[in-house]
Amino acid sequence: MNAMTQTNPTEPRISLRALLVAVGVTAVLTGTAAWMLLRPATVGPNVAEEHADELPPGIVELTPDAQKNAALGLRAVEVRPLPTTIDVTGSVAAEDARIAHIRPLARGLIERVWVSLGERVTKGQPLATYDNIQLGELVGDYLGARAVLRQAEADLDVKRRVVERGRALIKLEAIAQQTLDLREAELKTSEAGVARDQAAVSRVEEQLHRFGLSDADLKQLSPTEGTSPHRDASHAVLRAPFDGVVTKYDVALGEVAEPERELFTVTDLSSVWVLADVYEKDITKVRSGTDAVVRVDTYPDRTFAGRVTYVADLIDPQTRSAKARVVVANPGTALKLDMFARVSIPTAEQRQGLLVPVAAVQTIDNQPVVFVQQSANRFERRNVELGMTAGDLVEIRSGVQAGDTVVGAGSFYLKTALLRERIGDEH
Repeated sequence: MNAMTQTNPTEPRISLRALLVAVGVTAVLTGTAAWMLLRPATVGPNVAEEHADELPPGIVELTPDAQKNAALGLRAVEVRPLPTTIDVTGSVAAEDARIAHIRPLARGLIERVWVSLGERVTKGQPLATYDNIQLGELVGDYLGARAVLRQAEADLDVKRRVVERGRALIKLEAIAQQTLDLREAELKTSEAGVARDQAAVSRVEEQLHRFGLSDADLKQLSPTEGTSPHRDASHAVLRAPFDGVVTKYDVALGEVAEPERELFTVTDLSSVWVLADVYEKDITKVRSGTDAVVRVDTYPDRTFAGRVTYVADLIDPQTRSAKARVVVANPGTALKLDMFARVSIPTAEQRQGLLVPVAAVQTIDNQPVVFVQQSANRFERRNVELGMTAGDLVEIRSGVQAGDTVVGAGSFYLKTALLRERIGDEH
């Protein structure tokens, strides 16, 4: 055999056909790898369906049946004429007539304090009990005057019986007329003494009434054996004059209280003032009796209805503004004293404004929002800025435009659905 044709039996034999197939497979695999790196990632059929159902942020999708169950009500954004407003700032203050400064009526020793600073109280609720020194002295004077009166009344009764017997005896000529005249004179003197003593008792009673003792209380002051009623009667109670909040507290157990010293301040916050600063150039536009809208940062989605009752005649030389007093009902005492407030006061001038139902406005993350219909089943959350309120409509200063359709009734359902999706995304 020729040496050129000899082969090593231990080496593997590779045919030309196998070599070409191997090269081709390698090329195919290499091309596939490259294509996999360049093309966008694909997902399986199940995952693709999930991504197809995902909605952009702030979008809620409801089927017609779900909309019916939620009683969704759609309303077009309306353009209406609104009065031009003056927007000013101010602060919350208590009404002067709703502030009670509680002082003791006389000098006394504080025995018990029933309330604390900031506590809500009701009319007639005890605030503090103190031993009223002057009241104790008056009770003693009263008991003494009553004893003198009883003695005088007993003496008067005797004098009346003596005169009656004398008149009977004079008819029988058993006594002289002079004796009868003397007895009648003594009766008149006794009657005058009783009248004087009654006046003294009435004078002391009047002083006791000023300390809050009633007629029933006075009847219970009559002493009995082994008791000292004046010791109990001298314990006076300071009470709340009306429902309110204890806004000042300056008293401690065991202190001596004087009539000149204010122990408590009780403030009725069911209605408050907002004292707003109106610039000099706008004063003529603000009139007493005009309705106003008050807002505070604590409640961004809430407005408070007020009424301008007074515009000051004095201009602050530093700010060139005058104080306008706005009276605001304060249910639940939501408005706190010294809160910063923004006040919108309408004027006689008019402007065009965008209005939506008040029910359309919800609050998410302390931001007022509305839901605008994008299609038959899709609704978009829009952050909005609120303006003035007109009945059941509220002005939208930014966030929507004329022609938009918003969800009125049932908007809370969309808010709930949107927040539920957010919670699901976080988990």
